[in-house]
Amino acid sequence: MKGTPAVAGQSVALCLTALLAVSALAGCSSDGKGTPAWTAQPDPSSSVPGTTSQEPGSTGTSAPPSDGTGSPTPGTGGSPAPGATALAWKSYSDASKRVSFELPQDWIVQSVQPDQGSLPGAMKIEVKDAKGLYLATLQTGLPPASPAACATDAGRPYVVVNSVPLEVPHSDGEGTIAPRVVFRVIQGYKFFGSYGITNMVGGADGKACQLRNIVQGPAGKGDYYFGDLATLRAFAVDEKVAPAKSFDTLEQAAKYVNESSEFANVQRMLLSLKINS
Repeated sequence: MKGTPAVAGQSVALCLTALLAVSALAGCSSDGKGTPAWTAQPDPSSSVPGTTSQEPGSTGTSAPPSDGTGSPTPGTGGSPAPGATALAWKSYSDASKRVSFELPQDWIVQSVQPDQGSLPGAMKIEVKDAKGLYLATLQTGLPPASPAACATDAGRPYVVVNSVPLEVPHSDGEGTIAPRVVFRVIQGYKFFGSYGITNMVGGADGKACQLRNIVQGPAGKGDYYFGDLATLRAFAVDEKVAPAKSFDTLEQAAKYVNESSEFANVQRMLLSLKINS
């Protein structure tokens, strides 16, 4: 693995319980008004159920391995969310058979115009639920991305709530890891969460200015992303948060990952991605 290890884990559980000290929280706390406030850098040695001090993709403590469908797969780290998934699924593939993935039968797939500046042959595909509500975008042919600069005093604490290995084409450059499907949360006036695929290290010492749901593609192929948004950051109070998620506590973020059918469905879809490089 290249890059600097950061706080990560699979299936973060109750941060408040695990980090409770005699009179204060080591990792997160409340100001008494329902708004959580980060009071100290999480101790990597803290025994938070279901977490490790590793950046996703590194070796270390891991949850029971799986291939994303609920069945164990030898030799992989990470564990898919336990929430129930849809009973009926369908497969999507573009006309040229360059990308494919599975999604619930009643979800909607729509091809839209790629972002300006995309490489020739790029594609952009939006996924919505049965009610037409946006869930994720698959965008290929992005100009190559480099790790975002982040001043030491500008980084915000972040946590990897869930991280599962993904086999997709990628490059191995500075600040990269093996590709993963992740759900990460960054601390602002709330805990902001986002799901997507990435092979880019989040940040140093458990802090980042932004978390990029981007996979650096093979040379000459461009980068790509598949998730609710390409970049997650701590939003200002007057900014629109959607499609990112917002939570008052890490416990709420863990509950979304571990119990919601929406995340279970999205994660299974992301894990099914196939790209012909």
